[in-house]
Amino acid sequence: MITIDWLIPQGSTYAADIDQVIGVIGLIVGFWWLVTQGMFTYLLWEYREKAGVKAAYYTGHEHDLHKWVAYPHYLIILCDVVVIYFAVSVWYNVKQVIPENEDQEIVRVVAQQWAWSFQHPGADGELGTDDDIFTVDELHVQSNRTMIFNLESRDVMHSFSVPVWRIKQDVIPGRIITGWVTPTLEGEFDLQCAEMCGVGHGIMGAKVFVESPEQHANWIAANSGPVASR
Repeated sequence: MITIDWLIPQGSTYAADIDQVIGVIGLIVGFWWLVTQGMFTYLLWEYREKAGVKAAYYTGHEHDLHKWVAYPHYLIILCDVVVIYFAVSVWYNVKQVIPENEDQEIVRVVAQQWAWSFQHPGADGELGTDDDIFTVDELHVQSNRTMIFNLESRDVMHSFSVPVWRIKQDVIPGRIITGWVTPTLEGEFDLQCAEMCGVGHGIMGAKVFVESPEQHANWIAANSGPVASR
């Protein structure tokens, strides 16, 4: 499997699939770049100015030359089909299919200039009750447990980006956008806004804390309550 795990760790169940799409695109583009640069270099050398040889003019309609454009064109179209197949299959699984299981958590994510606010379910496991946990620039999730997130914006367009999860989802004012992720790597990771959202865009960063079941349960127990906010 093609991955970029050595650059940014794969921290979700679908991170490897997204890496594979990026890898396939990189290989195909890299191959054609080498071919075109090699052909360009060859033509520069082969048809360089030579003493006693007149320059020739080609219209591009000569049959023996036309194939050098047509055949690569057909091959590139075939490569496009391969890329589309991989990209659409991964996009459908990530964007269109939300896992349905009992072991999942719903978190409300609100973007604004220039901070991220999170509403986590409290000890009762239900979002929208009195013991919800509110945080700013800190998202706490449990490893190997599906998190359903509802994205909202209070002002302009933002973009919810967690590189280790391979997530980048635009947050659009007036809409609630639902997505999901199952974190697989415990630790502290960067969350950023990947959409130019104003003069404070560069400081709109947050942290994701992916915790073990025991750590997450302890965090919920310590922060749940009618006035649990930080």
